[in-house]
Amino acid sequence: MNDLTYETKSDTFNLFDQARRRSIPLAIYKPKTAKKISKTKVVIFSHGYGQNKGGDNVAYSYLTDYLASKGYFVASIQHELSTDGLLPLTGIPQVVRRPFWDRGADNILFVINDLKRTNPELDFKHITLIGHSNGGDMTALFPQKYPDIVDKIITLDNRRMALPKAKKPKVYSLRSSDQAADEGVLPTDEEMKKFGIAIIKLPNTIHNNMDDSANEAQRQEIRKYIMAFLNN
Repeated sequence: MNDLTYETKSDTFNLFDQARRRSIPLAIYKPKTAKKISKTKVVIFSHGYGQNKGGDNVAYSYLTDYLASKGYFVASIQHELSTDGLLPLTGIPQVVRRPFWDRGADNILFVINDLKRTNPELDFKHITLIGHSNGGDMTALFPQKYPDIVDKIITLDNRRMALPKAKKPKVYSLRSSDQAADEGVLPTDEEMKKFGIAIIKLPNTIHNNMDDSANEAQRQEIRKYIMAFLNN
């Protein structure tokens, strides 16, 4: 599937989770083709913290649109609404931010279930979650809260929520050159070997340059690693 490059199309719309009375803005990126791609694999993307300004789910198009061009169906979730409280910047992050990550994990689950209803032809046996920073923390939490749903997770410099230490889902993480993860977030060398976890440091990419502010060299490097993870 990934040897070809497709034209892409995108759309933005709102889902509504009746049970939680919550709007979930969504951006969809997919290959544009006359012939349907059989069993298109699904990527769910979660953005970094944007102080509730909105539009962060379309701020990683260098990656989301690229993945669609490689044949993936990408759903990028806007996790923050203008009516939400701001992410706490004081206190123990794993405690004070947990409700925000829980809400993000619930958003991801809702989107997956909605896609199963509206796009049943997609390949839901091989769902990959990708998330940057705070969205990476949600991504790390999801399979621990909702096991046996996703096949892989890829975090871009999540720093607070511990990565799963398990063989399933497959766990990958790209790390920035300037910000360190909290103690216990990343697996030890022994755990990486035991569970097949891949952690790669990007020596020329800072934490805040993992969205569309990345330069062309940074974009190419991030895309190269993510495609390698997806194809592994």
